[in-house]
Amino acid sequence: MTEDFRDDIIVLTDEDGDEAEYEFLDFIQMGEKEYVVLYPLDQQDDEEGEVVIFQIVANEDGDEEYLSLEDEDELYAVFDLFQQRQEEEDGDCEDEDE
Repeated sequence: MTEDFRDDIIVLTDEDGDEAEYEFLDFIQMGEKEYVVLYPLDQQDDEEGEVVIFQIVANEDGDEEYLSLEDEDELYAVFDLFQQRQEEEDGDCEDEDE
């Protein structure tokens, strides 16, 4: 039995070694900082579709790390930009359908 390969799925490992799968939704750059917007694939069907936003930083080895955002203002600013981009994409899709 083969599984379908999806290149938009990211597996992250937390500090306890637990793995979680996420669907990549968007990459956002604001100023000098870069962020990734992900959708947790382990959400229950009855939960609202919440996204997770991480800041992308390079560790001392030069590898990417995803850090949780502690600053709520920064989190909301990134989320607002993500929503705007989604609305623009939805508008583009509707224009193509006409």
